[in-house]
Amino acid sequence: MQTNRKTAVYLGLLLIFSFVFGIFSSVPALERSDYLVKLPEIEMQVLVATFFQAAMAVVYVTITVLVYPIIKKYNQSLAVGYFGFRLIGSGFLFAGIGSLLLLLEVSQSSTVAGQADLSYFEVIAELLRQGRDTLNHIGMILPWSIGGLILYYGLYKTRFIPGWLSIGGMIGSSLTLLATLLLMLNIIKLASPIYFILNAPIAICEMFLAVLLIFRGFNQVKV
Repeated sequence: MQTNRKTAVYLGLLLIFSFVFGIFSSVPALERSDYLVKLPEIEMQVLVATFFQAAMAVVYVTITVLVYPIIKKYNQSLAVGYFGFRLIGSGFLFAGIGSLLLLLEVSQSSTVAGQADLSYFEVIAELLRQGRDTLNHIGMILPWSIGGLILYYGLYKTRFIPGWLSIGGMIGSSLTLLATLLLMLNIIKLASPIYFILNAPIAICEMFLAVLLIFRGFNQVKV
């Protein structure tokens, strides 16, 4: 029998949603030197970004729950490892929401603070900004990319998707893992070209996977 067609479509759509939600969860103003002054002016944009980050975290958890039984068909231990790493990553993504809301609160408080207290708010804001980057780009992506390696290895062994796509997913997940480790060791910067280059393959691979699942579904396998 064929792997559930609806599950394949749902997974494909969720992968696309996660990509779109990720774009809308970004706050470019945080990369500006005057972000502490700028954030209160774009409060709605920050709240919208918070909403989309929460939605992205929910989507990631949903993807994890849907994929777990698929990997379990090949190896239960791998499935548990995948489930655990992906849930840890999603947890860090939820935690990043709190950092963004606190950052907005600090920025609003700084607008009514005196000049003598401004440096205090700047220190707190910078700690929150760097903390959010750490939660989103190391705390979340490190376990998520390990889970990705397990996922694509499981898909390769089960042959639910074409082998070339599984191999591409394993390579892309490895490059993302490498980028995260380099970022964690402060060898590269978050907004550097090398960071985007190392993360691009998995993004492209998952878009291919999304389209494949929506229009073709999984390969015919016994379940």
